[in-house]
Amino acid sequence: MSVATNALFGVERSLKGRSWVLKIADDATVREIVRRHDVSDALARLLAARGLNANTTGGFLAPRLRDHFPDPSSFTGMDEAARLIWDTVEQGAKIALFADYDVDGATSAAQLHAWLTAVDSAPLIYVPDRIEEGYGPNTPAFEQLKAQGAELVITLDCGAASVAPLQAAAAMDLTVAVVDHHLMEGETPPARVLVNPNQPGDASGCGHMAAAGVTFVLLAALNREGRRRGAFEGGTEPDILALADLAALGTICDVVPLTGVNRAITAQGLKVMSQWSRLGLKALADVAGVTGEASPYHAGFLLGPRINAGGRIGKSNLGARLLTTQDPDEARHIAEELDQLNAERRAIEADVLQAAITDIESRDTGEDVPVLIASGEHWHPGVIGIAAGRIKDRFNRPTLVIGIDPETGLAKGSGRSCPGVDLGSAVAAAREEGLLQAGGGHAMACGLTVEASRIDELRDFLTERLRDSWQTAHAAREYSVDAVVHPAAVDFEFAQQLNAAAPFGQGNPEPRFAFSDVRRTFAQRVGADHVRFTFEARTGERLNGIAFRCADDPMGQALLASGEAVFHAAGKLKADDSRYGKRADFHLEDLAEAGG
Repeated sequence: MSVATNALFGVERSLKGRSWVLKIADDATVREIVRRHDVSDALARLLAARGLNANTTGGFLAPRLRDHFPDPSSFTGMDEAARLIWDTVEQGAKIALFADYDVDGATSAAQLHAWLTAVDSAPLIYVPDRIEEGYGPNTPAFEQLKAQGAELVITLDCGAASVAPLQAAAAMDLTVAVVDHHLMEGETPPARVLVNPNQPGDASGCGHMAAAGVTFVLLAALNREGRRRGAFEGGTEPDILALADLAALGTICDVVPLTGVNRAITAQGLKVMSQWSRLGLKALADVAGVTGEASPYHAGFLLGPRINAGGRIGKSNLGARLLTTQDPDEARHIAEELDQLNAERRAIEADVLQAAITDIESRDTGEDVPVLIASGEHWHPGVIGIAAGRIKDRFNRPTLVIGIDPETGLAKGSGRSCPGVDLGSAVAAAREEGLLQAGGGHAMACGLTVEASRIDELRDFLTERLRDSWQTAHAAREYSVDAVVHPAAVDFEFAQQLNAAAPFGQGNPEPRFAFSDVRRTFAQRVGADHVRFTFEARTGERLNGIAFRCADDPMGQALLASGEAVFHAAGKLKADDSRYGKRADFHLEDLAEAGG
């Protein structure tokens, strides 16, 4: 193995094809953080490596909403939206919420449903079917809501690109307010009011927020407008902090950066969620086996996927129903149905993933290929986004997975990208070129509709469009390590201390640690494709851990191979308090051969 001057342990190309880079922390800053905040050296080093100092550490470790919450008036259209909603409430007119079918949409709808119910204006909720209706508003849905008596429709986590449906709504005298966060290009939708921190001219600086976060800010604007109108005199103002659990769930599951206001919403929301007082979340936690304090892992990997399962392969409105119900029996029934749908989703996903990988590996996947595109007939549109994410992680390459309907000749695709490569803008450019019937998203994720006969043409276009950005996007091919540690230093307390820097997620990733020259003494395949293992240091200390979804990959095969093997290993440490006692569990993410 050749040695790069900046490569940790000389690892230029790991078994996952990445070079390892150690984050640098200033020793003086580390010492000052330890002195002023009474934290461990390991935690102080982690914070310093992420750009924090003794002055900023306090606010980071204990984020408060009041320190980060934006002025609602800084959002274009926010005050107007609050006035419009209040006018409609005071007139006694019916309001309908048109929400996207994912967690961000469901949690946005649940927040606004709770607020409107608190002011005696319980709304209708409409969630489009992913397969039959697709993403975003559509004219038949607006016609249905109009027939049900709706006079104002509020779109949540969608609508910013829905020009034609909003034109149809205007023609039928149906007022529409758009609350969204997606990137906008081209014509502005003709809504009565548009709230989107990513719309041209918005000065809020909150383009990194999920729709659930934008909705949370809207609730603050609504309370402020209500106070201005004297609406709460002699009554109770809706408690929006009690809805922070929903805002946090949507924020985590939409994988937006957990920095600034997003971090504060998540920290506060997880405290609220940990009370498990919301019937739907408590029922879902029960079927998912979640106990104790809520964490980003619980939200993002146990609760969120089950809510999403309804929109992916089941009934699209199950998530919103679960989060708004006040009936314990209904909550339990929906939670059990979502749990079953999630199991079915995993099976469907596994089949699509394997087919997509086979298709990709039949083509050139060299380092100069900037985007991987897989396509196949009858691939379920509800799982192609998950498959794209899995393949992106495996190959460290922006990925599109496209499912073709052979009867119509149309294909729907979903993409996931890597740092430094704006896949959403490239897809939007393909739409502007006339290659797509629909398409858009943001830098790290996108969706599209294309004629099956033009997929190869789309592949050529995106390859050329993304080539330069991929060649300069070194971050996608680097594995950044926070610290090098020795197995002797790793125990339950060490892993638990790291949680002070939580919540972890996009923008504030879980810390990564590297171990050098550890010998594999045990490895066993567990579950479908995971590997349990034990590493041993030269001095005899052992490190137990697991590598997820890798048994058939080069890393998993290296772990499972017979004979002596010494590795450099990198991954995350989890504080595990289970029937085995309190211990640190190592979640392996990357591996490199170290020789003897």
